Amino acid sequence: MDILEAIRGAQGGGAVQQLGQQFGLNDNQVSSALSALVPALAAGFHNNMSSPQGLDGLLGALGGGQHQRYVDDTGALGHPDTVDDGNGILGHIFGSKDVSRQVAAQASAQSGIGADVLKGMLPVVAAMMMGTMSKKLSQPSSANSGGDALTGMLAPMLSSNSGSIMDGVAGLVGRLFAGR
Repeated sequence: MDILEAIRGAQGGGAVQQLGQQFGLNDNQVSSALSALVPALAAGFHNNMSSPQGLDGLLGALGGGQHQRYVDDTGALGHPDTVDDGNGILGHIFGSKDVSRQVAAQASAQSGIGADVLKGMLPVVAAMMMGTMSKKLSQPSSANSGGDALTGMLAPMLSSNSGSIMDGVAGLVGRLFAGR
């Protein structure tokens, strides 16, 4: 299962409903927002994992944090600590608030959802991705494969589907990283 499917299915769809309530969106809008944001975040995580230090740091954070709560407890999504944690995650994977703003603007242009709403969602979705990856790594079948298990979840978000929302946002992140 790829990471977007895992997030959409968290708590039997309860996470999507919680995001909708939190950001004033219906389920279709939340799904569209996730389809626009998750590929950009996946590209950021993938870029970060491309160095041994980045991968080790991510595996350490996934193993040592309590990130699973973001997919196991929908109530945690509305907590201010989630936004703080998510902003810390964004700082690690994007390196700059400017990149996060550009990701939100690009996702807005492609999804039709306001950039301000998406900027607010971005740290929560980043926290959910960490929770999803942490949960995946805690499974016995994934525990020993670490980076391979994460790459397997992220890879579908990085593949080319010409003209899709995913391509546009993931491509933007790739261009932004190339310019750093």
